Amino acid sequence: MKFKDKIYGDVGVISLKGKLMGLPETDELQDEVRAMLGQKINKIVLDLDGVKWMNSLGIGAIMRSHTTVSNSGGRFCLARISEKVNSVLVLTQLINIFETFDNVDDAVKSFS
Repeated sequence: MKFKDKIYGDVGVISLKGKLMGLPETDELQDEVRAMLGQKINKIVLDLDGVKWMNSLGIGAIMRSHTTVSNSGGRFCLARISEKVNSVLVLTQLINIFETFDNVDDAVKSFS
């Protein structure tokens, strides 16, 4: 799993590439989220375009990220969800918990 961070004003974007299937990737995602929060960035977009598959541990990591950001008073959303990942989120009904966007630009603008 590869992570790439970008900051757009007061919004952080974490782009993931690879499979989100367990350790160490799930811990690394938490580290990325905490690092943004440590920089006082509590509006976070998780760009899932590069995630081709995830299992229950990956879903748990995204849920933990959402909870961590929400507990800090921030907002967390998902962008560019691949078809396979979307099917998992729909099947588990977690798609209803997250704000989702077709692209990163719309997600970033939603924080304005």
